[in-house]
Amino acid sequence: MPLDKDIIDRVVRSALEEDIGTGDITTESTVPPGMMVEARILAKEEGLMAGVPVALAVFHALSAAVRSKVDVEDGGQVYPGDTIVELSGPAGPILSGERVALNFLQRLSGIATLTARFVEAAAGAGVRILDTRKTTPGLRALEKYAVALGGGHNHRRGLYDMALIKDNHIRVAGGIAAAVKAVRSRYPGYEVEVEAATLDQVEQALQAGADRLMLDNMDPAQVRSALDLIRLGSKGGKRPRVEVSGNVTLENIGRLAMEGVDEISVGAITHSAAALDISLEVTEWSPDAGPSPRPR
Repeated sequence: MPLDKDIIDRVVRSALEEDIGTGDITTESTVPPGMMVEARILAKEEGLMAGVPVALAVFHALSAAVRSKVDVEDGGQVYPGDTIVELSGPAGPILSGERVALNFLQRLSGIATLTARFVEAAAGAGVRILDTRKTTPGLRALEKYAVALGGGHNHRRGLYDMALIKDNHIRVAGGIAAAVKAVRSRYPGYEVEVEAATLDQVEQALQAGADRLMLDNMDPAQVRSALDLIRLGSKGGKRPRVEVSGNVTLENIGRLAMEGVDEISVGAITHSAAALDISLEVTEWSPDAGPSPRPR
């Protein structure tokens, strides 16, 4: 899933407006006009890269004269000390864009790295690891891109591409059957998923003909019981896709994956991913333009 240039431009523009505002007081005061630098973006811990095009877009938005050479593309593995990107050009834009570029790179690489760990922990069970809508406001497209780089799969893009009937919808609609019927009536052709926290709700969702079932906060024994119900109660022999969600950790995902479910959604891969430790280091500086890495 490639990143859309319009999305990159929008989030970069917003981030730079937030950070630079009316001007970078420190850089404008300390960097002489015409100063040229060479710099490297470096990994300080092991992880999976994500967001290199976004980081580069930050520098290029500030100056077309900034040149770059990418040493590690998105999806590549890095280790402490690895050079990710080499930069050269006017010092001002590189120093002013440093924090915003690193924020994107660290955040997205952290998500890709954590996703890959969950995927590895569930390997061999044939289960897909899904993300959720628990993303940073305004950055969902970027964070879901990072999940995909880590080997995960995107669930809903938003509220508009499928129905997920959760506990509060069930309450206000008057029950699972009524909620499913209402969605089918207003939005025919869309997938309908029902969140079930109990075996009784699993049975109700099956009777209502849900396309997908989310088993919410169930332990492995409850998941097994729910799967037994689903096998017995699926209408016309058509079994809905089964997703497990809630309190999924690196320690328990392997056990859950072996129960025979189709998917496991993990909110933590976006809402709790630690930023990967990445830094920018100026290596050369001169009032005159020196040799630059080839543009990429």
